[in-house]
Amino acid sequence: MVWQTKMEYEWKPDEQGLQQILQLLKESQSPDTAIQRSVQQKLEQLNQYPDFNNYLIFVLTKLKSEDEPTRSLSGLILKNNVKAHLHNFPNGVTDFIKIECLRNIGDSSPLIRATVGILITTIASKGELQNWPDLLPKLCALLDSEDYNTCEGAFGALQKICEDSAEILDSDILDRPLNVMIPKFLQFFKHSSSKIRSHAVACVNQFIISRTQALMLHIDSFIENLFGLAGDEESEVRKNVCRALVMLLEVRMDRLLPQMHNIVEYMLQRTQDQDENVALEACEFWLTLAEQPICKDVLSGHMSLLIPVLVNGMKYSEIDIILLKGDVEEDETVPDNEQDIKPRFHRSRTVAQQHDEDGIGDEEEEDDDLDDDDTISDWNLRKCSAAALDVLANVFRDELLPHILPLLKELLFHQDWVVKESGILVLGAIAEGCMQGMIPYLPELIPHLIQCLSDKKALVRSITCWTLSRYAHWVVSQPPDTYLKPLMTELLKRILDSNKRVQEAACSAFATLEEEACTELVPYLGYILDTLVFAFNKYQHKNLLILYDAIGTLADSVGHHLNKQEYIQMLMPPLIQKWNMLKDEDKDLFPLLECLSSVATALQTGFFPYCEPVYQRCVNLVQKTLSQVMLHGSQPDQCEAPDKDFMIVALDLLSGLAEGLGGSIEQLVARSNILSLMYQCMQDKMPEVRQSSFALLGDLTKACFQHVKPCIADFMPVLGTNLNPEFISVCNNATWAIGEISIQMGIEMQPYVPMVLHQLVEIINRPNTPKTLLENTAITIGRLGYVCPQEVAPMLQQFIRPWCTSLRNIRDNEEKDSAFRGICGMIGVNPGGVVQDFIFFCDAVASWISPKDDLRDMFYKILHGFKSQIGDENWNRFSDQFPPPLKERLAAYYGV
Repeated sequence: MVWQTKMEYEWKPDEQGLQQILQLLKESQSPDTAIQRSVQQKLEQLNQYPDFNNYLIFVLTKLKSEDEPTRSLSGLILKNNVKAHLHNFPNGVTDFIKIECLRNIGDSSPLIRATVGILITTIASKGELQNWPDLLPKLCALLDSEDYNTCEGAFGALQKICEDSAEILDSDILDRPLNVMIPKFLQFFKHSSSKIRSHAVACVNQFIISRTQALMLHIDSFIENLFGLAGDEESEVRKNVCRALVMLLEVRMDRLLPQMHNIVEYMLQRTQDQDENVALEACEFWLTLAEQPICKDVLSGHMSLLIPVLVNGMKYSEIDIILLKGDVEEDETVPDNEQDIKPRFHRSRTVAQQHDEDGIGDEEEEDDDLDDDDTISDWNLRKCSAAALDVLANVFRDELLPHILPLLKELLFHQDWVVKESGILVLGAIAEGCMQGMIPYLPELIPHLIQCLSDKKALVRSITCWTLSRYAHWVVSQPPDTYLKPLMTELLKRILDSNKRVQEAACSAFATLEEEACTELVPYLGYILDTLVFAFNKYQHKNLLILYDAIGTLADSVGHHLNKQEYIQMLMPPLIQKWNMLKDEDKDLFPLLECLSSVATALQTGFFPYCEPVYQRCVNLVQKTLSQVMLHGSQPDQCEAPDKDFMIVALDLLSGLAEGLGGSIEQLVARSNILSLMYQCMQDKMPEVRQSSFALLGDLTKACFQHVKPCIADFMPVLGTNLNPEFISVCNNATWAIGEISIQMGIEMQPYVPMVLHQLVEIINRPNTPKTLLENTAITIGRLGYVCPQEVAPMLQQFIRPWCTSLRNIRDNEEKDSAFRGICGMIGVNPGGVVQDFIFFCDAVASWISPKDDLRDMFYKILHGFKSQIGDENWNRFSDQFPPPLKERLAAYYGV
């Protein structure tokens, strides 16, 4: 190609160069991947020529003799070049492209108009809105063109700019163009062309959620114009109107309230729209409304109409059934399509305290969402309707039942499987919100559902697994032979179903059942393991990953009961076989390592025969990842950044080993460089890596402190800098590790107290600190005070109140024991520090069910010492403030 010296607008392509490029554009439409690759290489080479981009814009805008797909493709390649290299374009080239774009925004072909629009918005979003001052005024002026194509093209481009650059449009950088643009868009709500009306609403919609001031000034006129479009015959317009109302509900409820009755009626109609896209947008309204405090007032009069509409939306559409291959009953031998397997993300270990009322800290989110058909994991009307019913059940609770029970009777026993299936989904969706009111019906419904587990339609069997899991809590609360045993028997059969979707649903449901039933499952362990191990040889790739999860959850639920020779013999060989098959770079290691971590913790010493190869490989994974991190740091161009999840999962499995094997891990630690690797991980940029390395530090401190101790001088400053509550889980695990180290160090902890104490006291006094972090912080402060009372006691007054309130709900255990010994010791050194908050101390003491005798003596001495210090009369006045249970408890246990 020849570089033209004069870059003014009479640039002309060289005929030979033009033919070469057209040839390339034609080749790039070939399905052959080899040709595609050579095209990519040639395009890269052509990018060396400064005027290559002029050819591309020329083909897009001027070469009307070419076919549209080729011209559009030329524009899309130009768009990619703009994205990658706009700042290296020679001056004249960018100007030429901008002028050509504005000239051709009204091309007679919708495809070319759209391509020019995409090109414009790409240039604009590369920071060029500032350097293209006439773009917005020109596009806005073109909206007034008599020519439909010009108006539509300009609007299309504006809509894309509003989507991509909403923030900068509403800033001072551009002198607030929205003050002009928004009133202008509102005028077009009444335009004769539905396409233009749709663009106009879509443009304004971009500015609702951010409460853009230019829109807020015109909010009433916007809403009025929206109502004007309510009955629009064009579905795209109706969809945008619904979307606007849903967002306004979040942002400007005050403005919708006067019209709420009409809006609800309108949304009811739209949720039944013939066009599923409109119905889906409208259905979002109920989801959003349910989160608003006024939901109940607004909807109570409409429930009898709304509930049947939502329930009706929960049926599979014909297209769903085709996409889900609903007529294929047996597919267990068909290998999975690798694209269908969603990436797994590992959740790093967080150390939490045990509570009285529930198993573990409440950081864990329930994840039994309404995601019952993953393969069309696109959000659709069925899922949205089910989610809306779920949240409404949580708002209305049992008041929902009169509207839903009559429908359920009809659906659950229906002859048509599609209808019956939707009824089972309804039953699952209301489980959380209406549980109380459903209890009288469950003795009849649960056996019916257990029967549905052997329905001939796979989609009925799979949804039934999910719905039963939503009632697992109730099932477990009944005598085990009544429902638990039959349910478990049938679910285990479904785990071995010949349909992959059913296998998946059954595995997930079984994991939920395991969490609820815990040790109730111990009598059936042999039977359960038989099934899960059999599934190993049966499952295709995707379900294998879910099976690991079910095994890990089983281990978490039954704990040391798994440590029987016959169970170990069944479970470990297939797990180790998979472990040996997987390469170090295979992401399937994540769920397998997570599973092994739970199994190792449960089996305790029973895991010993398997621990050496597992330990070694984990250390290697950490080492490998760290070297890749170093390499990437020094040569970012040659070496790509590693996936640190490998290292995180390996650190977590090492934690599981240390926790399970305890002192037996000592020889393995002695023979490896894990401590120096851990020191590097503790300083990694990525919070999850630090989080897992601190959990491991705590577990190794408990298991074999003799190897950790020589490194303490290096570790403590790093722990101190990580007491930053912005990274909750990192901070939590670092805090816990400091507590474990204190117990082992004893008085030698003295030099390190100043590195951590002030941060800990600050964290315990922070508002909105999560419960788990508060509890661990309190325990660590108590433990520091236990080993170094002289150093910590002077601060007593600054933390005693939050300390007492955060530990009153924790179960009696070793950690609580050492923390309270610490507090008693510090009160001995600084009794004045507790005087003002003594009532909180009394309450915390009363939270103990059965303290050890010597700890009970400490409590006794402090309570009686305080009482004799202030005298009986003052004590009586003081103890009159106690709630009655506290008063009774202290009198009974400590005679005060």
